[in-house]
Amino acid sequence: MRFSAWMLLASLGVSACVPQEMPEADEGAALFAENCAMCHGPAGRGDGELAGEIKAEQGLAPADLTRITRRHGGTFPRAFVLSYIDGYTRGRVTGVDMPEFGLLLEGESVPVDTGDGVMSPVPRPLAAIMVYLESIQR
Repeated sequence: MRFSAWMLLASLGVSACVPQEMPEADEGAALFAENCAMCHGPAGRGDGELAGEIKAEQGLAPADLTRITRRHGGTFPRAFVLSYIDGYTRGRVTGVDMPEFGLLLEGESVPVDTGDGVMSPVPRPLAAIMVYLESIQR
């Protein structure tokens, strides 16, 4: 009995230490389609079905998310993108009102290199959208 309890604890400890794998872009694409495409468009170019309405209300159309890298000097700004989606940087852009995405902040975390060589734990859904956005840069 003691041996099996020890084996169970050991196996739980090992599984807790195994790093979670980063999500693939297709996982992020599905989340993007559910949460972002209505404003940013199915290809992320800022032409979603609500884009005209948003521009009329806020004076700005949703951003073209395929040009994030271009707007940041040729480097995809992972930390900025994560902070913007999760709401940390909201309020820095006057007149822009992006919805809260609480469900993207739930679930298991994955280690993400945010661009400074430091691995940060990020909720998997949020990391998946970041990976997808990085994959559609032009």
